[in-house]
Amino acid sequence: MDITAWRKPSTEFNGYLFKVQGLVMEKTQRIVDFIRPGPCRLEWDSLVTSLDIVETLDENCCVARYVTAGQLLNIISPREFVDLSYTTKYQNGLLSCGVSLPYKQQYPSCVHGFNHPCGWFCVPVDESQSLLTGYIQTDLRGLIPQTAVDTAMASSLGNFIVELRAALKK
Repeated sequence: MDITAWRKPSTEFNGYLFKVQGLVMEKTQRIVDFIRPGPCRLEWDSLVTSLDIVETLDENCCVARYVTAGQLLNIISPREFVDLSYTTKYQNGLLSCGVSLPYKQQYPSCVHGFNHPCGWFCVPVDESQSLLTGYIQTDLRGLIPQTAVDTAMASSLGNFIVELRAALKK
């Protein structure tokens, strides 16, 4: 299995719930350490241009502000998000989930996007690989044609796993 993705209408907002899934040659803990908010994420995720931990609630929970790069030749301009992020063990794997919070916008040059409940599930397949599954419901906001949003989301979610795989090999 390589990377698969699908979408269906969201029950949270007038957009789509995207699912992306792929095998990653690594143990679940290391994968989730690369995904969760923090300085490691800036080293490999080309979509994230800045990331600040606004508040640490405990070792597994924080509020993070991040800015994403423009996409599709800047048809979709940079977006700012402020998310509550929580990571926990779930059955025999790990879950890193989040949702946007109503925070004052810090970057006026960005559109303030909103992540409806979303998360990454990472479960071991065997000793050397894990199955990573993401459920993402991002409202990019602004005046963007839905086809541009769909293209950008599908492309960026697939690229997320490709970039993660490459980063974990280093």
